[in-house]
Amino acid sequence: MHGQMMDQPLLISGIIDHAARYHGDTEVVSVNIDGSRHRSTYQDIRTRSLKLGAALLKRGLKRSDRVATIAWNNFRHLELYYGVSGVGLVCHTVNPRLFPEQLVYIMGHAEDRVVFFDRTFLPLVDGLRDKLPLVETWILMEAHDADLAKDRDWLEFYEDFIAEGSDDLNWPNDIEELDASSLCYTSGTTGHPKGVLYSHRSTLLHAMMSATPDVMGFSARDCMVPVVPMFHVNAWGSPYSAVLAGSKLVLPGPNLDGKSLVELFNDEKVTISAGVPTIWAGLIQYLEDSGTKLPHLDRTVIGGSACPPTMIEKFRNTYKVDVLHAWGMTEMSPLGTVNNLKNKHLELDEEAQNEIRLSQGRPPFGMELGIFDDDANQLPNDGEAQGDLYCRGPWVLSDYYLADKGTTLTKGWFPTGDVATLDEDGFMQIRDRSKDIIKSGGEWISSVDLENHAMAHPDVADAAVISARHEKWDERPLLVVVRKEGSTTDAQAFLDFYNGKVAKWWIPDAVQFVDEIPRNATGKVRKNLLREEYGELLIGKQ
Repeated sequence: MHGQMMDQPLLISGIIDHAARYHGDTEVVSVNIDGSRHRSTYQDIRTRSLKLGAALLKRGLKRSDRVATIAWNNFRHLELYYGVSGVGLVCHTVNPRLFPEQLVYIMGHAEDRVVFFDRTFLPLVDGLRDKLPLVETWILMEAHDADLAKDRDWLEFYEDFIAEGSDDLNWPNDIEELDASSLCYTSGTTGHPKGVLYSHRSTLLHAMMSATPDVMGFSARDCMVPVVPMFHVNAWGSPYSAVLAGSKLVLPGPNLDGKSLVELFNDEKVTISAGVPTIWAGLIQYLEDSGTKLPHLDRTVIGGSACPPTMIEKFRNTYKVDVLHAWGMTEMSPLGTVNNLKNKHLELDEEAQNEIRLSQGRPPFGMELGIFDDDANQLPNDGEAQGDLYCRGPWVLSDYYLADKGTTLTKGWFPTGDVATLDEDGFMQIRDRSKDIIKSGGEWISSVDLENHAMAHPDVADAAVISARHEKWDERPLLVVVRKEGSTTDAQAFLDFYNGKVAKWWIPDAVQFVDEIPRNATGKVRKNLLREEYGELLIGKQ
């Protein structure tokens, strides 16, 4: 016997419909590239999203075709989030910080047909176009610019494009909740980046749980700034969860320096924000230098890399801002854990509470975590046992995009690549990473790729790249080199060798020369020994 309830699909279009219907006059504030602010409402966003979707369908795009974005956090990007998936297409957010060769691979692998981009990335697009023959249409996310149009006959403009859309304000009625909605690629692995294809159902469930009080706690009384980019795991889902709750949304554009953010927060009376520790370090530095306060900011979500204890203390004690330490992955949409205390913890003294706040937090309903030994046997949640961290849930991937089915999960769990502990309340503490990927300022850097390039240098006999602690970026790559006998090549020459081969921000900060790289019996580099000896080398040298 089935329950006698309506069978209504969980669709992303339902989020913006709800916001327009019941929060239609709530503001969406967007910072333009020139620093000016654009103001619209959820009703405006819905209307324009529908016109955008209609224009895409008029161009002949078919169900599940991929539409790419290379853009900052702004109102047009938000319209793309809803307009693309709302008509049954897939919104592929592209990270412009990746090296061009990676971008060519990602966009070719996704088989993007249309690309929307901000003016900032026009030089990048100029270099990509000839390498992406499957892209049929390139659209600059601005009004018509006659000068640009004269020089680039291939270029179209956003406002011209959506004007092609009809005023028939209805979403297609044949989209199913398990249909693909958006696509993100992760570079947190060796080899080529891998695609994670989200569904309407997974995205909506993720948004609903993100908005709950023990996660981000969005409400119609909040004003939210997603500082984390919309090209970075969908800004951690906040363009869905904050809209679902009817929060005022402030999109900060490209200017993420401390001064710009503080002025934006105070002008717009922002109550909650989310971003990586590097951004908050710059913001705190500006606050200290200028003597400015944050009278409206209530809480901030910090993830992407470990949050320094001093940052949590500074926010709480000096600026009266709660820090919600969070952890997740592209493969998890990305919500995995958020650190909110439980009722029983309120009886503890401040020092004991702060100790709990240093962990990555606990999973919400819908996310299950487990730790496992090397044989995939589950270990107890006692806060002591340490093992490989696995997860499962309705917003966790089952397989990577276009990968062979059944190749990703282990016994029905997704192996995260992290090593962690879990206590009886589910509070999770990351202890290490089982893969030697470096996370710098919230972005992944592959040590294997850097080693491969180093080994191509004619004066390198052996090389390894490790993560070294960094006061600003949390981690930075350090190149450890054994020079060939007789070589006197200096450190700068080895660093210069990376130019043109990897993104500039991937290039190691320093070189450490050694006589021998330590290896185990199977020939693998013992990076733990290198980190023990050289992991603090960059501290105090910035």
